[in-house]
Amino acid sequence: MDDIKLSVEKAEILTRALPYIRDFRGKIMVVKFGRSVLKNPDIVKKVIDDVVLLKLIGVKVIIVHSGSDEINRWLKNIGKEIEFVDDNRVTDSETMEIIEMVLGKINKDIVQSLSKRGTNAVGICGKDSGTIIVHKKEIKDADIGFFGEITSINTELICDLLDRDFTPVIATIGVSDEYEAYNLKADEVACEVAKALKAEKVIFLSQEEGIKMSDMASFMSIKEAKEAAKSVNSAFALKLGYAIDAVENGVHRAHILEGSVEHCILLELFTIYGVGTAITSDNDELYPHERRIRGGKNA
Repeated sequence: MDDIKLSVEKAEILTRALPYIRDFRGKIMVVKFGRSVLKNPDIVKKVIDDVVLLKLIGVKVIIVHSGSDEINRWLKNIGKEIEFVDDNRVTDSETMEIIEMVLGKINKDIVQSLSKRGTNAVGICGKDSGTIIVHKKEIKDADIGFFGEITSINTELICDLLDRDFTPVIATIGVSDEYEAYNLKADEVACEVAKALKAEKVIFLSQEEGIKMSDMASFMSIKEAKEAAKSVNSAFALKLGYAIDAVENGVHRAHILEGSVEHCILLELFTIYGVGTAITSDNDELYPHERRIRGGKNA
């Protein structure tokens, strides 16, 4: 009887997920892997499992990844100084070589993990087909070298991969008009890719020191998110800024999740209130399944 009861409970969970599956099928979602995900192999496995499940139900997933911790480790190994200016990594030509090497390795590891689970994936960066065009980022009274700001996103390669049922895995390297490689912020890349594709969602998996997503509201309008950004640390305020920018420019919702929580993507997308914070437009446009669940009332 216990086995039957457990099976019934599992069936009920799947049934409750059906409205979400109907609403998200065929939609594009951009998922950014932050350091809290990448530093823990067990968490990487859980997140990859979530992505594979999204793919199986018909969601078009794009992964954007960083690699800060591993880059720092390699720079320390060669005795290279690690320097940041206003949260931007100072990137000389030697550091840029290390970044390309490290992100290339992480990129292929993620692709391999997806492939092992039967999901077609291709690793790319902004240099491929000129996907991410950048210019040098200017900081007052400082030269941060090969650190860039995004000028434009060429979606042709990404869309081609999605149309052929591949999961694009994007390393955060851009290319200038002079064909030089530039280091980029992963949050900015995820935001700009989501905007360019008018994605249904952009999901930031991260963990900022001193910030617990359980202490944040499940839903915040753009107005509320801008107010919240005034009272959190600068790193989290920056992340909120990218989330707001995405929603203000055609992305239906932006989600900020603690990447260290097991199956945080599934919990956020397929349960009523989720486990993170969703940034919505100021009119809080609900999904059909939310209108049914909440009786038409905004959360």
